[in-house]
Amino acid sequence: MVASIGINYGQIANNLPLPDKVVPLVKSIGATKVKLYDADPKVLRAFANTGVEFTIGLGNEFLTKMKDPDKAQAWVKTNVQAYLPATNITTIFVGNEVLTFNDTSLSSNLLPAMQSVHTALVNLGLDKQVTVTTTHSLAILETSYPPSSGAFRRDLTGCISQMLSFHAKTCSPFMINAYPYFAYKSNPKQVSLDFVLFQPNPGVVDPSTNLRYDNMLFAQIDAVYAALASLGYKKLPVHISETGWPSRGDEDEAGATLENAKKYNGNLLKLMKRKGTPMRPSSDLNLYVFALFNENMKPGPTSERNYGLFKPDGTPSYSLGVATSESVSNGTSFGGSTSGSSGTPPTTPESSSTGYLSISSGAPVVVVLCYLFVRL
Repeated sequence: MVASIGINYGQIANNLPLPDKVVPLVKSIGATKVKLYDADPKVLRAFANTGVEFTIGLGNEFLTKMKDPDKAQAWVKTNVQAYLPATNITTIFVGNEVLTFNDTSLSSNLLPAMQSVHTALVNLGLDKQVTVTTTHSLAILETSYPPSSGAFRRDLTGCISQMLSFHAKTCSPFMINAYPYFAYKSNPKQVSLDFVLFQPNPGVVDPSTNLRYDNMLFAQIDAVYAALASLGYKKLPVHISETGWPSRGDEDEAGATLENAKKYNGNLLKLMKRKGTPMRPSSDLNLYVFALFNENMKPGPTSERNYGLFKPDGTPSYSLGVATSESVSNGTSFGGSTSGSSGTPPTTPESSSTGYLSISSGAPVVVVLCYLFVRL
């Protein structure tokens, strides 16, 4: 079985094509799953009757409100039930990387909000087709190497254990954002570029399991599996909710080049044809590439605005080595956008998801991603 490709559809930009023009782009890369950071009605309507699976988001700013069962049910009615079954909404993620914001007001509201949204789905008879989860940063791990010793941060274990119980009871996936790019950027002299880009390399061996790893992403995923198993949740499915590589960066952003982005994302899409990781060889690979478009209004370093597989005019940022539709491969511009003309990033862009604005915000804690492998 070939795992299906997912893509993150972020919209912190003022020059993106209209959603109905995005449908062929998604299909051109073979993606069958889309992850939104909100529940944009224009997007949900545009993808009606396409069969594309949707994961929609409730931003961190909604957590307090979603604790209220009535407000949660109203939100589900408006943003989920109203689009079913035409639009194939399968998952709601409540909050993004909440546990690593070190904000107790956010983290204390996370699970109650998830439970409230799930209860709303149950009340509306939708819980069998729509699951509830949240997305985590890989920085929730305290130990990640070797992968078999993967463990969650001790200060988060109690909170995470309660969430895992929720996932197990509701049959929802554990979602985590994994970026080998940050590991390389943090320590380019010690981290092998070939290892993070899925290029040929000697690989590394986990001394505890004797399993060989030929890329960092699989090592990161297996560290998560090990952490889950250590808390008694060996069978819980893991989905990689974000992974990607920027095609441009500032001078101090090592590795952020078009050629490296082409290798990472191109090899990643090819990798989807194989099944599982060394620790879970029979498990499906469920991951979402970040991102569909370059987003010109994202704050932070240059890399933040250059993760897209596509430019705003619908032309590829680079060749991925996968079949594309005619409208994409010939460089046809879509024209039209969801808002005004292109401009420089504002100081405080609007966003429906507080945690989505800057994926590089996790850079200071990227040490958990740096594998000090014993090379063969």
